Formats: sequence, C-alpha cells, structure tokens
Amino acid sequence: QVQLVESGGGLVQAGESMRLSCTASGRTFSRYAMGWFRRAPGKEREFVAAISWIGSNTNYADSVKGRFTISRDNAKNTVLLQMASLKPEDTALYYCAADINARLPISASYRDTDYDYWGQGTQVTVSS
Repeated sequence: QVQLVESGGGLVQAGESMRLSCTASGRTFSRYAMGWFRRAPGKEREFVAAISWIGSNTNYADSVKGRFTISRDNAKNTVLLQMASLKPEDTALYYCAADINARLPISASYRDTDYDYWGQGTQVTVSS
C-alpha cells in the first residue's frame, strides 16, 4: 500500500508561480515512476507531468511544457511540481500518482491507467 499526500495548492494570480509537493509512503519510492495529473471543473482528468525512477527522464503535457518542472527527491520520498507563468486555465484539482510497476528506469508514462496509487488532490486556482 502506498499513500500519497499532496500539498502546496491555493489561490494565485495569473503570471505567478506555485510549487506543489507530494510525499509518498513506502520503502521503494525510488523505484516508482511518479506523475501529476489534474482535473478542471467539467473536464476529464488530464496528464500534466511525469518523472522516472531516478529523475533521468521527464514527460510533460504540451500545455505546460516550458512552464512546469517536475522533480523528485528520493531521500525524502517527495516529488515536486514547480509551476510558473500560471494561467487561469491551469485552475484544477491536481493529483499526484505513483506507477509502482514501471518496467524501465526511464518510464514516465502519460497514461493515467499506468498509475496504481493516487493522492486526494490539492486545489490550484489561478485568477485572471
């Protein structure tokens, strides 16, 4: 069983930055690929970013590429999402997810079906 707890959400103005954090339980965190997804009101959940076991490979949705950065600290069982130049369309509930069955050290999947555990989410609201 893996528990994921997100933090760092809140209300910001367009153009500002915010950092989300996700802390995971489990002894083998360094073997999980990790991802961030989001669900905006009235929309389906969508991929945001993912990072491989040791952080050597990252994957981003086109909508956030160049603005968001995913990173991880395996010593602290933590994955971060640094968000810059936020836009009102980034408003959503952001979820952290763990892919504990990632086959390759470079795996950083965009498919939500590849992820086995999910956090409860943290709300990000960007005002215009």
